[in-house]
Amino acid sequence: MRSSPRAAVAALRPLLLAFALIAPLRLGAQATAVPRAERVFYYVDRESSWDSFRAHVDQIGIVAPQSYSVDSLGVVFGDVDPSVIAMAKAHGVRVMPLVVDEGFNQAELHKLLTDSTAQQRAIDALVELCRRNGYWGMQFDVEDLSIVDRDRFTAFYTNAARALHAAGFAVSIAIVPRASDLAGATAYDRWMFDSWRGSYDLAPLGRVSDFVSWMTYDQHTRRTPPGAVAGVPWMRASVEFALRYIPANKLSLGIALYSGYWYVEAQPGTALRAAVSGTSVSYAWGAHLLERAGATVQWDDANKTSYGIAPTGPINAWVFLSDARSFAAQAALISEFHLRGLSAWVLGMEDARIWDALPPTR
Repeated sequence: MRSSPRAAVAALRPLLLAFALIAPLRLGAQATAVPRAERVFYYVDRESSWDSFRAHVDQIGIVAPQSYSVDSLGVVFGDVDPSVIAMAKAHGVRVMPLVVDEGFNQAELHKLLTDSTAQQRAIDALVELCRRNGYWGMQFDVEDLSIVDRDRFTAFYTNAARALHAAGFAVSIAIVPRASDLAGATAYDRWMFDSWRGSYDLAPLGRVSDFVSWMTYDQHTRRTPPGAVAGVPWMRASVEFALRYIPANKLSLGIALYSGYWYVEAQPGTALRAAVSGTSVSYAWGAHLLERAGATVQWDDANKTSYGIAPTGPINAWVFLSDARSFAAQAALISEFHLRGLSAWVLGMEDARIWDALPPTR
């Protein structure tokens, strides 16, 4: 690749200073003050995630494995790799698994949110899982939530938070971000608002949480034209909106460690037979796609992201990289807004150089 490693390292220096200057924060009800920004890293059950966790465990404050699902009956199922738990315990890393609504299925989630018995079954299971496994707490990652179920979800989450706190455990929530209480200009914006962004009642959710992971990524997806995974202006607008409802010392900035790849995909079952699609790729694979195409890595200074065009024959494919330089620009928002810290998705997909920008956890 033609980007300069020396320039990337230089770009990281402001981040080091920014982290060092973050003052001690007053955290949520179940948490204690920490001298630097809290670092939450998400984990999935695959080799690359394990390798990254094992290599960088001493630079992680909280590991959040995406491990549990809840179905429409309130049955919670899943597990955390015992090796992850053991390594976290040995290195003083708190474990906060995720519980997601099964398959992000709106219809099934609605059934759960209209069944008080099912909700109590789920809450009891989450408390028991924390007790049995010594988890620090649980994070809710409930998505594809209809705006019709907004109040029902708030009540369910509030009851779960109270039960977990009463048992001595922490609770947090990952929330799909927005920058307005209005839907936006297009039908796509409408759908995102009524089923993803507008369904969270931020103030009460923030009040009962120890912290909120504000998922400031996926600005552009396979459903949109190519673009930054998370441009800094878009992130900043989302953070400014969230701070109207959630205190800064409870808001954890979502940072994408994955890159985005857009390409032409054959779709033989459709009238057009092909369409532009996109997928998440690791930084290493995204960089390889550009390198093998002989592409020049460019810098979008407005969005603070690296990108390049990687043609496949005569057709352009696009790669937007989440590299160390974009990471530095995004993470600088933590000190700018005095946020609690970062929530980074996901271990194993990152540019290895980001670890040089993080201060030690202890």
